[in-house]
Amino acid sequence: MAEQDLAQAEKALDEGLFENEEQDLEFDECGLELAAKEADLDFEAELEELTREGADGPAPFRSGAITPDGLIDEDFEAEIGTPSDDEETDVEFQDIAEHKILEVAGDDLYGRKVIVFAACKLPPSTQIDHQRLLQYMKHVLDQYVENDYVLVYLHFGLTSKNKPKLSWLIQIYKELDRKYKKNLKACYIVHPTNFIKILWNIFKPFISVKFGRKIMYVNYLHELKAHLHFDQLVVPPLVLQHDAKLVASNKPKYPYGVDSSDAGTLPTQQYGVSLHHIKNHYGCVIPPVVSQTVDYLRQNALDVEGIFRRSANAANLKAVQKKFNHGEKVDFSVEGDEHIPAVALKIFLRDLQEPLLTFDLYQPILRLHTVEDERKVSEIRRMLHEELPEDNYQILKVIIKLLTEVVDHSAMNKMNSSNLAIVFGPNLLWPKGQASLSSMGYLNNFARLLIDNYSELFDR
Repeated sequence: MAEQDLAQAEKALDEGLFENEEQDLEFDECGLELAAKEADLDFEAELEELTREGADGPAPFRSGAITPDGLIDEDFEAEIGTPSDDEETDVEFQDIAEHKILEVAGDDLYGRKVIVFAACKLPPSTQIDHQRLLQYMKHVLDQYVENDYVLVYLHFGLTSKNKPKLSWLIQIYKELDRKYKKNLKACYIVHPTNFIKILWNIFKPFISVKFGRKIMYVNYLHELKAHLHFDQLVVPPLVLQHDAKLVASNKPKYPYGVDSSDAGTLPTQQYGVSLHHIKNHYGCVIPPVVSQTVDYLRQNALDVEGIFRRSANAANLKAVQKKFNHGEKVDFSVEGDEHIPAVALKIFLRDLQEPLLTFDLYQPILRLHTVEDERKVSEIRRMLHEELPEDNYQILKVIIKLLTEVVDHSAMNKMNSSNLAIVFGPNLLWPKGQASLSSMGYLNNFARLLIDNYSELFDR
């Protein structure tokens, strides 16, 4: 785009030319207050319906279907990120982080980090330094971009008071270079408006075709179910209310992607159920999906570069899950891709109705960062031996033992304990509600301690 065209476009944006498009949704300065007032009992009822878990099965937002992402790009970095030092981040970017504009919301179905940007949390432009915001965004992304990740942009709540300049948006695209774009698998734009479509046309000259294919419009929150776990997303109440208003007004069909023939829980099911359910049917403590994936990986994948980091073919993964859910034994040698059992194991852990480390241990594990370093291992050992159920302990022991073996081969596979901790931390433990960005580093550090201190922690 020529500098003159950019100047004209930015002038149009700043003068409010785009404000005439759907003022009540994005550029009316009172839009947020109006949205809150208009979210009446009908919308609240709609929200309750969408999030209720009843006899007919889990809530529509509970978990997502397989994403049609396919294989990731073949290029691979030798080094990947390490767990963040959140205390240091809070000090360095406290003035930006306190707004909670950017949140890391756990992993998606494939263990890929989900990063959420909420426009409604942007303060007025006069009250925030957008250059510092950009540096904070890069600081957060730097911890995850060497792994596959996805972005969720919640557009509702962008007003004439808090909208950034167009030149800043273009600066973001330019500064977030290939390092940030290579492993981005999808960018979901939620509640797109005419403004977004106009902005997209302005950005087209700057955006590669390959990157453009990663942009996906999401008109209603429930559409994210086809891609993500909704219950782990950090969605502000105003966005939920706005979505409920749209749903109540437009009454869209809910594409939950569940065949009537598959309704309900199968006796042989292993994904999306409890460990108790699996043990009752199969009569063993270690679920078959865990024993089969671990055995195959131990024998065939310890030297595979990026094991547990890389994604796998979505269609093949769905087929493997279906076999496990029907009680069939899976021959991974036929699949011809060592990443399939690795991802299948991560999905199993994240789809459990309760995390392997249990909801009860979430807060005690987060509080470990306040314990002196020399006491952390002994305190973790006490938790595992005294507070974690025996079955959970045995399953965790099998998985962590495999990860120590992966670390032993890190010269070949490029996966040390810190790398594996980033992958497994959010899949071993998550809260009942939405996780905060600051909690992610604590979970990752805990997972790293499990791997690094396996022999001291698991001896019963």
